Amino acid sequence: MEPPENKPSPTILVTGGKGLLGSYLLQELSRQGMATRALYRGQPPAASPGKPIEWVPADILDIGALEEAMQGITEVYHCAAIVSFHPRRKTEMRRINVEGTANVVNAALRHGVRKLVHVSSVSALGRKRDGQCIREDVQWDDEANLSAYGLTKHLAELEVRRGIAEGLEAVMVNPSIILGVGDWNRGSAALFRNAWNEFPWYTDGSTGLVDAADVADAMIRLMKSPIHSERFILSAENWPYRKVFSTMAAAMGKKAPHRRASPWISSWVWRWEAVKSLFSSQDPLLTRETAETAQMQVSYDPAKILSHLPGFRFRPLEDVIRDYAYQYSVKMGRP
Repeated sequence: MEPPENKPSPTILVTGGKGLLGSYLLQELSRQGMATRALYRGQPPAASPGKPIEWVPADILDIGALEEAMQGITEVYHCAAIVSFHPRRKTEMRRINVEGTANVVNAALRHGVRKLVHVSSVSALGRKRDGQCIREDVQWDDEANLSAYGLTKHLAELEVRRGIAEGLEAVMVNPSIILGVGDWNRGSAALFRNAWNEFPWYTDGSTGLVDAADVADAMIRLMKSPIHSERFILSAENWPYRKVFSTMAAAMGKKAPHRRASPWISSWVWRWEAVKSLFSSQDPLLTRETAETAQMQVSYDPAKILSHLPGFRFRPLEDVIRDYAYQYSVKMGRP
């Protein structure tokens, strides 16, 4: 084993390293041989032999721990956030997503960090925009967003913009639905679980999706570039939800969804899920906002990131879904 004193001192800090996107980002940074310090909460991550990652137990709400973790850091990837569309997590999301981001920005300013890449979301642009193609220059509109999550990501972006005004070089990325292999009981990974379980319902809506590996790639390219004070939508393609689930199901050898969930049925289901969640500690599978947005035709324009990073390209969604569906099938014991 290499002596600790011979290991390179990390100059890159990643928050939210245990999350879906954070894990893909750390994997790519490690592949490129970059010494990285990653923050985590809760249980320590599994050991990764040969990967130059220094795991540090720290909460972005703990200013003292964050200040210590920022020592010697020149580049920060801020991925930590709570993603939920359940109203009962509103306070928690505000603390982590907004106050936590303010703490990261302040620490970066105090320690002279060269650049910050902040992970926002298309939810910060307003999800309730039926029939629109959304671009980065869209203005925040309270009427275009029903969720506390979207509001917290919008407010987090304002904290980053404040940091920029105070001299911090920073860029923001706004991914659409991120696809990857992780805990399929949480977040976007649950889409694959629903396909595996042959969830029969589909809606008439559409949305944008993107490979987690592509998001990580774009973030690293933006960090290395001279670009700053900008935000970028990261979304590979816009697909109907029915096509998403049907493609996942086909790749897993499962039955595709075949029952149309009308707006009336969706409204009944989210109310039933809300009642069930009162008697459990889990977020409901469907909320009022997700039920409504699942009926909308929403698309995202990735032209800006493609023009600013000429060598960057998104992997086709057909390939992404088939690849990850196969990996989930293997994990479930079905090669």
